[in-house]
Amino acid sequence: MKNVEKYARGYFMPAETSLNWTKKEYVTEAPTWCSVDLRDGNQALVVPMNLEEKLEYFKMLVEIGFKEIEVGFPAASETEFVFLRTLIEQNLIPDDVTIQVLTQAREHIIRKTFESLQGAKQAVVHLYNSTSVAQREQVFRKSKEEIIDIAIAGAKLLKQIAEETEGNFRFQYSPESFTGTEIDFALDICNSVLDVWQPTAEKPVIINLPATVSMSMPHVYASQIEYMSNHLNYREHVIVSLHPHNDRGTGVADAELGMLAGAQRVEGTLFGNGERTGNVDIVTLALNMYSHGVDPKLDFTNIPAIIAVYERLNKMRVSERHPYGGELVFTAFSGSHQDAIAKGLKWREEVDPEHWAVPYLLIDPKDIGREYEGDIIRINSQSGKGGIGFILQQKYGLDLPPKMREHFGYCVKNVSDQQQKELMPNEIYDIFVKEYVNLTTPVEFVKFRSSDDEEFQTTVTIRTGSVVKEITGTGDGRLDAISNALQTHLGLNYSDLVYSEHALETGSKSQAVSYIGIKSAEGKVYWGCGIHVDIMTSSIKALFSAVNQMSV
Repeated sequence: MKNVEKYARGYFMPAETSLNWTKKEYVTEAPTWCSVDLRDGNQALVVPMNLEEKLEYFKMLVEIGFKEIEVGFPAASETEFVFLRTLIEQNLIPDDVTIQVLTQAREHIIRKTFESLQGAKQAVVHLYNSTSVAQREQVFRKSKEEIIDIAIAGAKLLKQIAEETEGNFRFQYSPESFTGTEIDFALDICNSVLDVWQPTAEKPVIINLPATVSMSMPHVYASQIEYMSNHLNYREHVIVSLHPHNDRGTGVADAELGMLAGAQRVEGTLFGNGERTGNVDIVTLALNMYSHGVDPKLDFTNIPAIIAVYERLNKMRVSERHPYGGELVFTAFSGSHQDAIAKGLKWREEVDPEHWAVPYLLIDPKDIGREYEGDIIRINSQSGKGGIGFILQQKYGLDLPPKMREHFGYCVKNVSDQQQKELMPNEIYDIFVKEYVNLTTPVEFVKFRSSDDEEFQTTVTIRTGSVVKEITGTGDGRLDAISNALQTHLGLNYSDLVYSEHALETGSKSQAVSYIGIKSAEGKVYWGCGIHVDIMTSSIKALFSAVNQMSV
């Protein structure tokens, strides 16, 4: 690609090494989560939500378990102002939930913001102004001192009007475009604001350090966060917060490393909706913690229901490959993956049902409202015997012998390949029945009778076309006697290869399933399956099915 030389790295590493976060293995405790779906996420929609939609979305966020929810920029539009007043006046905010609103460091906007907050039981007022080199030089054309003066003036006005307004308020400050700001200057402006607000144990202050534009690799952001965390004034009364965007596709990594570096709070959205490439995805962050055995303190036990509301109100779609939530993220089409998953599920059931370590599946899909059937293993021309056998066993109770699974696997793959489509479980079952179960052509089993002598002489009635006749054979058992009679009568030469059986439950009626594989003189194996309420009859039908495969 051309013009690469025009891209300079616009971020700043701390002057001192800040790498203690690298000694930590994983995030051991959930942060305070703040959803910004109704502000960042909403402003990024082609058609922003109306009042009724915002109220429904707010209710969903509360049900998920968010204790802090940014409800908008009330001075920016009438819809957001009315939404906030509706939440307060109709008492729709639970006592344990804090709302948050955003305001620029401008007097008329700050006053309008507090007007919207009149009577709020508890609210965070989020003040911000841009601090990066690019914003200072190109947009505001102001010096560092002038930018600090804007922040201080806004902080003082916030404090003054909060004292004059009915309600319970805490403060938050963001040096917007923090990632493009010199670290010493970011520290100076944050400490200047903290000196105005004088945080205490009863009234802590949030310092939010946003990756307004993600500019560096995640380890740089983590080092910036650690430096700020170590040098902020009043640190014991300051909550360090993150607000990562996803411009480089590293929003989740930025947040995870930022938490290792000392951040106690994360602002983000469900499924990463937000301006440009979006905000950090709280669903992914929370379930990443869950996969490490850490309670994220958010309820994602019914991801499909959350996605349904999200897509309907945002008029956006969660991608099929989106982590955790995507339709296909727990799905295996590859034969080797399917086989490993099927064996892993069986091993867990038999050996260690208390823990989850199934190959290829980071978490148990059932924990977030997904089902094994139709979710984990789906069948196309890339699938293998393990997955196909898993579908038949899970959905229809058919436990095929390993070699028969392989034989049937090729059959299904050929059908999928020819039809150029994924096959649904019912289609797979129909193929199995058509190819193997109770086959009657060219030879149909009618009935049998046998003697009780040691040779198990058995007579079986067969139908070939319109002709019905009896044939007799002897053997070590009834099935062996019938097999010998069929070989003699039909002029076949084969050896028994595999026989297995099991009970099949279908509602309250129990049936027996039998599988038989026979090998021809040329070494080719033919398979049959018999299903009947009587185990002997199911075995005979399986034998006839295998013989019919051979005779066709």
